[in-house]
Amino acid sequence: MDRFQSVESPFKGFWVLKRCPISDERGFFERLFCSNELQQFGHPGFIAQANRSLTRRQGVVRGMHFQYPPHCEWKIITCLKGVVYDVIVDIRSGSSTFLQKFSIELTENSNISLLVPPGCAHGFQTLVENCEMLYFHSHPFLADAEGGLRADDPILRISWPQSITERSLRDTNHPLLLENYVGVQL
Repeated sequence: MDRFQSVESPFKGFWVLKRCPISDERGFFERLFCSNELQQFGHPGFIAQANRSLTRRQGVVRGMHFQYPPHCEWKIITCLKGVVYDVIVDIRSGSSTFLQKFSIELTENSNISLLVPPGCAHGFQTLVENCEMLYFHSHPFLADAEGGLRADDPILRISWPQSITERSLRDTNHPLLLENYVGVQL
C-alpha cells in the first residue's frame, strides 16, 4: 500500500507529497519516509541527515537555502506544528523553470510534505507562533558548500504573505542576484 499520493509541481523533479495516515480511535500512524516509495519520484532512497527547527515568532523568514555541487541535496520538508508559507525557487542552470518559484502553505494537519530536488533554494515564513519543521536531507550539511538567496531579492519577487519581522544575519547578508545570474550547474 502506498503511503504517499503525489502531485508533480511545475518544476521537473519537485513533488508535493500527500501523506496517507492510517487512523483509528487511538489516533494515527503516518509514514514520513520510505526509500522504496520515494525512489519512484527520483529521490536517491537514503537520508544522510535529519533536522528539526522551531521558530518561535510569527512573520519570521528562514531561507532561501541550498548547497552547491557536489554537495547538492534532495530535501523532504514537513511542517510538524503551526502554519508556514513555504517557497521553492528553481536555480538549476538551463532549467526550463529557472528562477521560477513555487509556494504552498504547509500546516501541521495538512499531511503534505515537499520533495525538493537538488538545485532548488528553499525558505519559509511562519504565519503563526511556534512553528516546527522537519527536514530529511540526502547529503549532510557542509558549511563550505552552503548557498543562499535573499528572501527580499527584487529579481525573485517573492510575495511573502506577511511583513518580514525577522531574519538571521546570514540570510539578510546574502548578496542580491545580478541580472546575469546563471544558477547552479548540476
